[in-house]
Amino acid sequence: SSAKGGVHRHVIEEVMDILDMAQRASQRRDVFHTSFLTPPIIAEAMLAIEKLADIKAVAQGGYPQAERCRISAGHPDSMRSDPDVVAALSISGNFRLEPCSHGDFLGAILGAGITREKVGDILLQGERGAQVLVDPELVDYLTSTLEKVGKVGVSCTQIPLLAIEYEPPRTKSFKTVESSLRVDAVASAGFKISRTKLGSMISSGDVRVNWSLVSKSGATLKAGDVVSVSGMGRLKVKSITSYCLFE
Repeated sequence: SSAKGGVHRHVIEEVMDILDMAQRASQRRDVFHTSFLTPPIIAEAMLAIEKLADIKAVAQGGYPQAERCRISAGHPDSMRSDPDVVAALSISGNFRLEPCSHGDFLGAILGAGITREKVGDILLQGERGAQVLVDPELVDYLTSTLEKVGKVGVSCTQIPLLAIEYEPPRTKSFKTVESSLRVDAVASAGFKISRTKLGSMISSGDVRVNWSLVSKSGATLKAGDVVSVSGMGRLKVKSITSYCLFE
């Protein structure tokens, strides 16, 4: 798929559809809910909706650091509180001898006839199983039909969103004095890799700023930007200070 300014065409098309639905919902004084979306689409859609009059939107994934979220959008009068569009399930069993991966849990849910867009994040809990965020409409069906993940017998129960066990992101603070705020300078310092290597990762589509693909090494960063590099994690630019040296 071709990229336009770092945003893939399928992202642009999906965002246009979401805006269209949001505007129609607002005109009807109604609220529209998307299915679970990926971070680049959430970021682009929320940015675009902010520019529209008479529409309020909220993205919810069930817990603060959720990657896959559902956007609810509508007229501000209809959006007095956050809609109830995400439910949590605990899939528990004895996984001590048969460790299961993210793909095993997702496969078991999809194998029950559920489509991917109805499922949010899956949080693995080691030997105990996993917690899964889903569309609330699926709760009854999954709690009564899901009996196995891989070879392990499981029980599936609904849990309150507050019972979700997620790890707050591990953050490391570091200060760096870079001569420029170019993404390649800051990210190579943050991830401790050479600017040349980072440049080639940008070319191969492995670097994002605020979930959007970066196409140029010279893109400049500002406070609050989140830089993610595939396979290496994320860093957030906390603040930018300029240094004055007097002799």
